[in-house]
Amino acid sequence: MPVDPTLERLSAATVDRLPTTIARPGYDRRQLKSGIVHLGLGAFFRAFGALYVEDAIAREGGDWGIIGASLKRPDQRDRLSPQNGLYTALERGPGGDVARVVGSVLDVLVAPEDPDRLVEAMANSSIRIVTLTVTEKGYCHDPATGRLDRDHADIRHDLSDPARPASAVGFLVEALARRRARGLRPFTVLCCDNLPHNGRVVAGLVGEFASLRDPDLAAWIAAEATFPATMVDRIVPATTAEDIGRVAALTGLRDEAPVIHEPFCQFVIEDRFVDGIRPDFGAVGVELVEDVTPFELMKLRMLNGTHSALAYLGYLAGHETIVDTVSDPVFARFVDRLWREEIIPAVPPPPGTDLSAYADALLERYRNPAIRHRTWQIAMDGSQKLPQRLLGTVRARLSAGGRIDRLALAVAAWIRYVGGIDEKGAVIDVRDPLAGALAAALEAAGTDPANKVRAVLAFDSIFDSDLKDSEPFLSSVTAAYEALLSEGARGAAAALDLKSAQT
Repeated sequence: MPVDPTLERLSAATVDRLPTTIARPGYDRRQLKSGIVHLGLGAFFRAFGALYVEDAIAREGGDWGIIGASLKRPDQRDRLSPQNGLYTALERGPGGDVARVVGSVLDVLVAPEDPDRLVEAMANSSIRIVTLTVTEKGYCHDPATGRLDRDHADIRHDLSDPARPASAVGFLVEALARRRARGLRPFTVLCCDNLPHNGRVVAGLVGEFASLRDPDLAAWIAAEATFPATMVDRIVPATTAEDIGRVAALTGLRDEAPVIHEPFCQFVIEDRFVDGIRPDFGAVGVELVEDVTPFELMKLRMLNGTHSALAYLGYLAGHETIVDTVSDPVFARFVDRLWREEIIPAVPPPPGTDLSAYADALLERYRNPAIRHRTWQIAMDGSQKLPQRLLGTVRARLSAGGRIDRLALAVAAWIRYVGGIDEKGAVIDVRDPLAGALAAALEAAGTDPANKVRAVLAFDSIFDSDLKDSEPFLSSVTAAYEALLSEGARGAAAALDLKSAQT
C-alpha cells in the first residue's frame, strides 16, 4: 500500500488533525519533562516500554518523558525528529487494527555523533531511570559465563577513552561516574532485554567494568544503584512498507516511524528502584514483584525457546513467518509436544500460573494472522540466544533423565541454518556475530554429520563443557542433524510425531 508522499507528516503541528477514532497523548505534552533515558530505541521498546510510560503519564502524571538514544546508527533519529518524537503504535489482532499516537519519546540522540551529549543527558539529575533494549550482543559479554568480554573492541575503546564511550556498559558507567562526582544519586538501571537474570547480569557487567576504571566507583554503584530484573513479553514484528501504508490510511497522516505489535503484553518488574522513585507502573498493568525469576524462566523457555525452534525449522522448511509455520499441522504438533513433553516439565510455574493454559495462549498468539513475524528475523543472533532460550532447558531435561528429542532437533536446525545453505540449496543471509566462524568450522568439518555437530559444540562461548562432553546431547543432536539432512525440517518433525505415537 504506497503512501502519498505529499500527505502531511505526523508532527506536533498535525497531531490534532487525527481522526477522533485514533487515540493521542492524554496529557499536555508541551509541559512534559524527561525522567527516563532509553538506550537502544528500536521498535520493541517503542511498542512496549514506551507505551507503559505513556499510559502512566496519562493516568498519574509525572515528568517521565523519554530521551531515546541510538548507539549505532542515526536511522531512528532521522525518522522521529521531523515528527517531534511522535509515532503510531498499531495493534494488529484477529479482530482488526487499532492505532494510537504515542508522545512519551521527547528526543532522540545518536551516540556516535556526540557521545558526551548522551552521557550528560544520563548524568542530569532529572533522569531517574535508564532503560535498555540493546539485544544480547549489545552488552559485550560472554553469554555462556555472563562475564564482560574485555577483548571486545568497544570495551577496549571505553577503557582507554571513558569520557567518549561506545558501548552500553561504557555509557552507564561514565554517566554514573559523573553523577557520583557531582554528589547526585544514581539512576535505576532497568534492562528490558531477553536475558536470564537480566538485572543481575547488567549489574555484574557494570560492576566489572567500573572496577577496571576505579574500584571506589564500583563500590559506590554496588551500594547505591539498583538493577531490577524484568520479564518482557510482546511480539513486535519488523515494520513493512505495507504497514506504513496501513497507518497512513487509518490516521490520514504520513508516519515514517510506526511500530506494529500484537494485542498481548506482559511486563514483570522487581520493584527495586533508587529511592523508590518510578512511574506508577502498577496502575497501568505492570506486575511489580519481589522476584521475577519464575516469570522470566517461564517466558524464556516456553515462548522464546519455541519461537527460536519454530524460526529455524520453519525457515528451513520454506516458511516466511511464524504464523505460516504453525499453520502447518506438522509444526503445530511439534511445538505443542515440545511444550508438553520437554519444556513444561523443566519449568517451575510462577505463583498462580497454569503452564498448560500459558502454552495454549502462546499457540493462539503464534496463530494470529495479523502478525507477520518473520522466521529470518527471529533467527538472528542465534549464538547469543541459544544458551538462554534452549540450552538451559536441555540441561534441566538431561539432569532429570528426560528425553530431549525435540529440543535436539531445534539445536540441530540452528546448526544447519548457520551453515548458510537452506534445503533448496539457496544461500541463507545469516546475521550472527559468529556467522563467519561458525560457517568456517562447519566447512572444515567435512561431510560427516557427527563431525559437523562436534565442530559447532566446540564453541565455548555457546556450549559449556557439561553439554559438549555429554554423550546423550551429542548423540541426540547428531541424530537430529542427520534427520534434517535426509528428511528436511518438516520430515524430521513429522518423524518425531511417529516416534511419540509408538512409545
